[in-house]
Amino acid sequence: MNTHRKHAHHGSVLKTSAHATVHCLLGCVIGEVAGLIIGTLLALGVALTMALAVILAYVSGLTLAIVSVMRGQELSFAAALRVVWLAEAISIGVMELVMNWIDYLVGGIQAGSVLNPIFWFGLLASVPPAFLAAWPVNYWLLRKELRAPH
Repeated sequence: MNTHRKHAHHGSVLKTSAHATVHCLLGCVIGEVAGLIIGTLLALGVALTMALAVILAYVSGLTLAIVSVMRGQELSFAAALRVVWLAEAISIGVMELVMNWIDYLVGGIQAGSVLNPIFWFGLLASVPPAFLAAWPVNYWLLRKELRAPH
């Protein structure tokens, strides 16, 4: 393979991994926000709220990926799940680890109320680092052909 083709392939995988990371992050954020709001409104405490946020992030992230692959590749639910589960589980795990860690450090998860601005600041502060942490993971997964582009 010549150098130009290597760079073109690298650039293509870099762009595809960025797209996959944004797509995955969207699913994670939907579940994360829902879990944090529910946990805060029900006063579940920090640990249970974080656990709920992670569970809902996995549910929404996997659902978004499965629906995308089902539509794009015309696969059944089970076939699409087989295509996406491993890469999504890894990517979502990295995102959730970073998002919850940053949110905890900022104090958003401890705000006690969704009306407290620190609740939203913690959430917003956690999204860019989660993207930056998961992007190289998704790049590696695509290079190793362990992730389907969607």
